[in-house]
Amino acid sequence: MFSLPVSTNPSINRLTLRLTGFVRGRLWLQVLVAMFIGIAAGMAIGPTGGWLEPRTALLVSNWLAIPGYLFLAMVQMIVIPLVVASIILGMTSSRDMQQLRSMGLRTGLFFLFTTVVAALIGVAVALAVEPGSYLQVAQLPISAVVDAKAGVPSLATLPAQIVRVVPTNPLQAGVEQNMLQVVVFAIFVGVALVTMEGKLARPLIDLLGAVQEVSMVVVRWAMYLVPMAVFGLMTQLTARMGLDALLGMGVYVLTVLSALLLAFVFLMVIYALVRRRSPMAFVRGSRDVLLLAFSTSSSAAVMPLTIRTAEESLGVQKGVSRFVIPLGTTINMAGTALYQVIATLFLAQVYQVDVSLSGLLLVVVLAVGASIGSPGTPGIGIVILSMMLGTVGIPAEGIALIIGVDRVLDMSRTTLNVAGDLVAACVIAQNTPRVTADSVVAAGAAVS
Repeated sequence: MFSLPVSTNPSINRLTLRLTGFVRGRLWLQVLVAMFIGIAAGMAIGPTGGWLEPRTALLVSNWLAIPGYLFLAMVQMIVIPLVVASIILGMTSSRDMQQLRSMGLRTGLFFLFTTVVAALIGVAVALAVEPGSYLQVAQLPISAVVDAKAGVPSLATLPAQIVRVVPTNPLQAGVEQNMLQVVVFAIFVGVALVTMEGKLARPLIDLLGAVQEVSMVVVRWAMYLVPMAVFGLMTQLTARMGLDALLGMGVYVLTVLSALLLAFVFLMVIYALVRRRSPMAFVRGSRDVLLLAFSTSSSAAVMPLTIRTAEESLGVQKGVSRFVIPLGTTINMAGTALYQVIATLFLAQVYQVDVSLSGLLLVVVLAVGASIGSPGTPGIGIVILSMMLGTVGIPAEGIALIIGVDRVLDMSRTTLNVAGDLVAACVIAQNTPRVTADSVVAAGAAVS
């Protein structure tokens, strides 16, 4: 088998320097300030302050929210080429097929394990606190309740669903944003490139490197919109809901944040046991990228900085970090799964829907399955949640109750997702033979 000539991918270094500039410019602080100003502006023009008529307030808030929707659109536009290029480039940095196969299996099992544990933490915290008991609403008519059996996968349809993971039309998978199919396609291409002769694979590798850099240039443009995006979205949501509704959601917000903190502690325990290093060393080394993830609510947008943090601050070899982290950006959504479980149980408590033990298990399975392969873009959790509620008989209209506070929770769960990517890279690297950049380049030069 030929070793593939792999570049050291200098675009990663250039792009991470640009992203680091946002951290040094205290983007996270700008986001927090913009959030509070947005809440104040929404209170002033909304039902709480009453400065404007309801129709005028709605019109003004919709215009202020334009930067937010533009930011979301730009990140969603570029996430598929960025993830595909990064996964393939990460796979081709491996020197042999056996190592790649072993690393891929261990990575997938680790992400599945941590996502299931995070979902179970969400169940435990939601049942212990019962945040929905602090906010009761009138029961909606039966016609508003979605048929609980409509979206439940059956044993008879499971084989077809498994086969459907392999995309018959990769372009259609991209158009539909079916991220699991996109990832499978990228893995197939990456494996094929690893097994090819270096001189035949080299043009496509160079092209993907250019695609990755172009994608990150667009991401960098989008990052400049983040403070304005947060201000506009928070103003719009507060103007629509009013402060009283947001204050009533305080227990729900604290419940989710507490569960996310417990899941982060769980990740730190894994890191300490496997790497035999202090969790504080991990926090110090990853502080910048975690703050940036909190600011942008997008694990895809900060992926280059996540890779650099793993390599330079946490000591992960390039062959591991450039495969595990792009893959984790797509399939590691532990924070999202945790959030979906708590949100589902919260709304079940609000609407007084009795969720049995089998219903709890179904919620966990659906949360884990739906979060895996979802885009690492802002706001995706709400989209997935809306598809889950009907499975346990919860009115889909309940989304309106929690969307007002979703921005803060989205930023927090994205931080957990990025932390999980870094911990996974450290764990996989612990049992993977170290491949230095010099040896990779030398192997490539020998084949060329």
